[in-house]
Order: sequence, then structure tokens, then C-alpha cells
Amino acid sequence: MDYMMEYSRWLSRPELNEGERAELQAVEHDKEEIESRFFGPLSFGTAGLRGVLGVGLYRMNRFTVGQATQGLANLIVENGAEAKKRGVAIAFDSRNCSPEFAQQAACILAANGIHVRLFDELRPTPELSFAIRHYGCIAGINITASHNPKEYNGYKVYWEDGAQLPPKEADVVAKEMAATDLFTGVKSGDFEAFKAEGLIEMLGSETDEEYLSQVLAVSVNPDCVRQVADEFKLVYTPFHGAGYRLVPEVLKRLGYKHILCVPEQMVIDGNFPTVASPNPENKEGFHLAIELAKANGVDLIIGTDPDADRTGIVLKDKSGEYITLSGNQVGVLLVDYVITARRLTGTMPENPAVLKSIVTTEMARAAAEKNGVACFDTFTGFKFLAEKIKEFEKTGSHQYIFAFEESYGYLCGDYTRDKDAVTASMLIAEMAAYYRTQGKTLFDAMEEMYEKYGYFIEQTISITMPGVSGLTRMKELMAELRETPLTEVAGVPVAYARDYLPGTRTCVADGKTEQMELSGQNVLYYEMQGGTVFIIRPSGTEPKVKVYIMAKGEDKQQASDKVAAYVSAAREIVK
Repeated sequence: MDYMMEYSRWLSRPELNEGERAELQAVEHDKEEIESRFFGPLSFGTAGLRGVLGVGLYRMNRFTVGQATQGLANLIVENGAEAKKRGVAIAFDSRNCSPEFAQQAACILAANGIHVRLFDELRPTPELSFAIRHYGCIAGINITASHNPKEYNGYKVYWEDGAQLPPKEADVVAKEMAATDLFTGVKSGDFEAFKAEGLIEMLGSETDEEYLSQVLAVSVNPDCVRQVADEFKLVYTPFHGAGYRLVPEVLKRLGYKHILCVPEQMVIDGNFPTVASPNPENKEGFHLAIELAKANGVDLIIGTDPDADRTGIVLKDKSGEYITLSGNQVGVLLVDYVITARRLTGTMPENPAVLKSIVTTEMARAAAEKNGVACFDTFTGFKFLAEKIKEFEKTGSHQYIFAFEESYGYLCGDYTRDKDAVTASMLIAEMAAYYRTQGKTLFDAMEEMYEKYGYFIEQTISITMPGVSGLTRMKELMAELRETPLTEVAGVPVAYARDYLPGTRTCVADGKTEQMELSGQNVLYYEMQGGTVFIIRPSGTEPKVKVYIMAKGEDKQQASDKVAAYVSAAREIVK
């Protein structure tokens, strides 16, 4: 694609308003910026679209959102009249342009004769997944870029099972988008007229109530909350996002009496003014929450990202310092707690299973299997965990009791098919109450996990490769690593190399290769001598390559030393 020709085409279009035209005219002498906006379209995959807000083909704007929605509409129309009647649920988060994009998508679908259920204000991602299943919709749309910086927005598409769009359907949408002129090929109409006609139906508090009742039903041992409710305090922050109402509400209904919400971050604002990035992985974003916790003698802080699908926690260590736990650590705590609580309450199913992604800590497997619970791996992304849950439902071989990823996503229950920060916040609060009844904090519990299951330490490095050159380099890097495979990292020999694209596992010593169950993902996974795992994976949603290091040692220091050595090596390999 000639990016200068595409730039000129956009500038000449009468559909642009004055502000959009002015934005393009402002970069007319910046060829690098023009190329970054017009070198090609945003790619539509099973995670939908995600990109920087702005005018251009490789940007999130009303034209690219319109093209994607028309592509989805064509897919639904192809599925027949019943699919159009079942319709689409639409939600959005607090990001800039999210409400406008959601309403635009609703109008496009309605113009194609497709019934729409549109939430009346921002809602958590997991509630959208719930609504699709609850109302029997054929699909769902969520306007969100999850935990990305404020410059981003995204367009996530879900299918009838409440999970993200499967590859087959995603391919259809992508093909339909390519065949649709984003200026002239998109149908639309008047929002109020569609509402009056009944094609657009608004969803409100009635859906919240149905969803909350399902969330509360997965509470395993709420009695422990009642035992400590009079004196236990916790701090919550939604980072200016969609968890601001439902997370405090579910904690209140669980039995908590002292929920301190960070007032500045309860304000809905897509510029996320109090944080550099609205990401609960980063301790920096919790600075206001920590101040509130210190002032009120609180030792547990819970935070959720803008679309309330990721959950992070901050807690006091033995010295009184506030520290963050990693997604792996929180996940292992929850795995162990859910198993313990189900046994205490007599609710453990016959063939229980824990699910995790291939880049998630092996400590979860140790915790599950030591307690007689099976543990299964899937590819990264909750759609793959959802597929495994659906497989269990069909075969009856297992019943999952908990699923999680290292990237702060957790799921429990069968009413939603995406990571759920509302449910996770409830379970974390319940877990904290349980340990309080035992005279322990969550920090104490984490220390005990290491004693029980071994000293596992993980670190993820994200190496950003921005722009067109970055995308090219990401492809080159993976090709180079396949052409000249790693035989050692940080001076440690590779025992087995897994390439998840063809789905092969190769013994480096003798070159023998075996086929694995999982295949089709651009991931290189190295099993090192000594037990450490070293993984290289290009991000599917951001211009970065992620390196995952998962080490196990005889004690914390040995495990930490291993991680440090591999981190140094990773920066030499991925560049």
C-alpha cells in the first residue's frame, strides 16, 4: 500500500469533519507520522481491533470502527434471520470515544436489521460476556483497550458462547472488512429512531442484578467474611474505570462493612489523570490507594483496570511496607484458597481441574496436583481457557474450579467466558477474610505457599518495538530464532525446545521431535536444564515482544538469581 496515496485519499474525502481534516493537515510534512497512520489497516483478529486513537487507516476512529462493525454485521446476516433476531450485546469502558463508538456500532448493526442490546453506561467486560449468554445473543462488542495507556482504544468481538470471536468467524469479519469501503460501504441510521423502532434496546440495572447474583453464587465460604466484617477494612480503586460501581457493591453484599474507595480514582475519566497508565500490574498507579490505606490502617488494596477484567492487589509485608503481588502469585493464592474452601464446605466436584496458560507459573500446577486436582495448559488468551471449559462441559471429563493467566486475569464460575475482575475482587476479599480468621495476612499465606509448593519466581520482560520498523523486526526476530535455534541461554543448555507454531517439542541432545497437543501460535518455549522455562512471544495486541522467565530454586535467593541471569540474557537475545 502506498501510504502517501492513502493519506491523500483520506484528505480528499468529504466524510471527514473539520477536526479530522485539520488533524491530518497538521502532519502533512511528517512522512514518518503519515506512514505510521497509513502504511496499512489495523488487523482484525480473534481479539478484534486495538490501536492508538486518531485519524488514519492504522488508527482507532469512527471509520475503522464502522468498517469493523459492517464486517461483523455481514457475518451475522449470513447466519440468517434467527441470528439477526438474537442480536448483539454492546458494552464500553471509560476510555475516550468509547461511548461514541458503542452508539455508532449499535446504529450500524440496527441499519442491517440486527437487534442490539446496548448498555446504558460503562460496564465491566465480564458483564458483557455474561449478557451475551444470558440474553442468547449471537455476538457481543466491547469498546475497550483494557489496561493500555490513554492514547489507545479497541474493539473486542465476542461470539455466542460469551468468549472472544473464534478464528473461523474472525477470518470472515476480516474478509468482509477488506471488501467494505470504510467511507461509503457502511450502513447506518438515526439512534433515537432505531430505539423507537425497538431495534436498539437499552440494558440497565436489571442486567447488573442478574450478573451480581451469579457472581455472589461462586463465593465459596462467605461465613469467614461475616466473622471479620466488623473490623476488617480494605481499599479499592477502579483506576477511573468500569469497576467503580459493581466491585464495591459485590464486596458490600459479600458482607464487608468497611470498603474505602479512592475518591480521585472513582471519577470516570478516559484520560486517567491520576496514573501514568491504568494498569493494576504497576505499583505506581496505586500511590493514592496506598496513602488512603496508610491513613486508615489497611493492609489490603484491590485495583481493577478500566474495563474491569484484570485485578491487582497491594498488601503489607512483615516490615509494614506496601508491596504488589504478581498475577502469578495472586493466581496461586486463589488456586490454593479455592481448593481449601471447597474442601471445607464439601463442594469439591468429582474431577476438579485448574486451567492456566502456557506462560503462567508452574507453581499453579504444583499447588493443584499436590491437592489431587488436575492442571491443564492452554494458549495465552482467555478465549483458549474458555474453549477448554467448553470442552469439559461437552465431555464431562473434568469440572474446572478456577482459571487464570499471569497477566492478572482470573475466572471462576460458568456465567462468563472472559477474565472477571468483579468475581476476582470478591474472591480475593473472601480469601483475605479467611486468612484473617486464621490470624494471618495474605502476605503470610504467600510465604506459606512457597514452603508448601516450592520456590517459584517469574518475571516478564516487555521489549517495545514501535512503528512499522518494529512490526518488521518482530517478524524477523522470530524467523531468526527458528532458523538458528537457541541451544543455551545465560550459559545454561536448552533441554527441550517447543515451537508452538507447528506444535513440536524437540530434544536438543538427540534432535528427536514429538508432536504436542497445542499448535498454531507464534511462541518459542525453552525448557532449560535445571527446570527454568524461557519463553519468547510477540504480543498479539501491542507492538512488543514478551519474554517470560519462570524459575524454580531450592530457596528464594537461588530462584531470584536464576531469574536475574535470564533477564540479562533475554535483553541480548531480543533486540
